[in-house]
Amino acid sequence: MRILDTILNIIFPVNCVVCGKRGFDLCFKCLSDSPPAERESANWIFPLFDYRHPPIKKSIWLLKYKGKKRLASVFAEILYGRIIEELSDLQMIENFKDAILIPIPLSKRRYRERGYNQAELICRKLMEIQKRNYPTPPSAPLSLLRRGAGGEVNENFSFEKNVLIKIKETEHQVKIKERRDRLKNLADSFSVKNPELIKGKNIILIDDVLTTGATLTEAKKILKLYGAKKVIAFTVAH
Repeated sequence: MRILDTILNIIFPVNCVVCGKRGFDLCFKCLSDSPPAERESANWIFPLFDYRHPPIKKSIWLLKYKGKKRLASVFAEILYGRIIEELSDLQMIENFKDAILIPIPLSKRRYRERGYNQAELICRKLMEIQKRNYPTPPSAPLSLLRRGAGGEVNENFSFEKNVLIKIKETEHQVKIKERRDRLKNLADSFSVKNPELIKGKNIILIDDVLTTGATLTEAKKILKLYGAKKVIAFTVAH
């Protein structure tokens, strides 16, 4: 895959939307230098960047609508650090352990149109980063897959994509201004498959953009209804 990416970069070179560095749609340094999210959000939602910052807005647009899937890796690298930072506190204070990553899903129609779910791509990249940071020897006993020989936690989360599903086509949230109307638009649009996978479990929702929080709020409500223990969320921008 890396060889293919290299060949494609030669044939179809890309440049960072901020500094022009070759080989990146948004280089890691420019992403790191982008302003953090400052607008108020619910205390269980953790956005990283200010969506009003043009490079962030453009990069998310490229990921969602123009097939620039490599941006999922860049966003995941930054998200991973923030997730680990928050989990270090939550694990001690609220016993938030063995969490499950769940991406905000697309409807079947939108998935067919786009061909992928950007939130799912980010989740997969987060799992790759975790595997890189906590490699498990092939011969390791099952009992050590979650904890090291010294008892330390080796994995912070797992990933389930076939849990939260979108069962109803809804109007694009960006077209709806009022939060009340956004919540109404999303009402009963999510459901849960395989509820046994989340019963009594801690959940980390992943999405690209937080606007009013209506989507994440509705997703949290459904997950709790089906037995999830505690739900928090991380987004690339707000």
